[in-house]
Amino acid sequence: MMPWIISIFTVVSVYYLDKWENKHIRSLFDWVPAILLAYLIPAGISAFLGMDFSQADIHDYSKSFFIPLAIVAVMSSLSIGQLKSIGWKPILLFVTGSFWIAVFPIILMLLLGDHELISSIFVEQGYWKGIPPIVGSWIGGSTSQLVLKELVECPENIFLTVLVLDNILVNIWTILMFQGIKKSDFLNQKLKITNLTMPDEIESSQTKKIRPLTSLTILVVSVLLTNMIVESFVAKIIILSLLGLIFSNLIRQWNFTFVLKLGGILIIIVMAVLGLKLKFNLVQFEFSFLGFLIIWLLSHFIIMLFMAKILNINTAWVPIASMANVGGIATAPAVTAAYEKKWMPHAIILAILSMATGTFWGMLTIYLIENIVM
Repeated sequence: MMPWIISIFTVVSVYYLDKWENKHIRSLFDWVPAILLAYLIPAGISAFLGMDFSQADIHDYSKSFFIPLAIVAVMSSLSIGQLKSIGWKPILLFVTGSFWIAVFPIILMLLLGDHELISSIFVEQGYWKGIPPIVGSWIGGSTSQLVLKELVECPENIFLTVLVLDNILVNIWTILMFQGIKKSDFLNQKLKITNLTMPDEIESSQTKKIRPLTSLTILVVSVLLTNMIVESFVAKIIILSLLGLIFSNLIRQWNFTFVLKLGGILIIIVMAVLGLKLKFNLVQFEFSFLGFLIIWLLSHFIIMLFMAKILNINTAWVPIASMANVGGIATAPAVTAAYEKKWMPHAIILAILSMATGTFWGMLTIYLIENIVM
């Protein structure tokens, strides 16, 4: 019972703190996001009580119900029809950024061979298992990050390192992209890019949405039925992802706003449960791993800039696509507004596309590492 009490307390506390319009609380969440706080609070309570909840039944319940429900909720927030308004060039640029995030670690491992970073940090210390959750976080956000952590069985100490470094880098990257998008006109001139046309306006549906309870019932039933029929965790994720896309694109009155909010709450729940496994005394830090992450991010931006030149597309789409990948649904439109407010809905759609595809990019990374590098 105690693990459930701690988890519920954490979720309620983080949820309401995140909604509190106090300047000190807001400044806290600027640097320590809700997902990280939800992970640390249960660990702190467990340490204070001197108790170990790493083997509690709540973890099995989370893996079989909360994570699958988060996946189908996030996937059902994507409308394929709205993607058409963005145009194929910005989407291809975005996909290029996602692809590079997924494959760069494999390229680096092959190039470095027996370098200490690979043989000692990645292999001996097991830091390679932190790479797929980073891929999931940068492309798909917290939901994909959690799924990939389970798939690759990333140790808690490495996962905390990933969370902390990821949080620091994303905050710095967001600042850089805010400044970078303001230089778009200058970059367009230097790269001799001439196609600066505006994308089509995204039309919002005026159809009356189904009730949140109805949407929730559909999602819960889909998870329960999938659990009854399928045993493999990977197969469940794939099936529920496809079901989510079916719900969002075939049910005309689908409640996109509700399922997106539901996904956010479920992420906090899953993180609170995972925090029960964390032991602070096992946390370690490697500067070489931080250096690897920095090179990874910078190369991601350079590759997209090169693709923008090939496609002859406004370089403003580079920071927009990068933030849709690395930042997410909150920061992508914010960065976009620094250049062109009319593009903000397009940034949101790209961020949702990122959320929907992150898990699959991470699965590709796992497959390539295990079958080509290891």
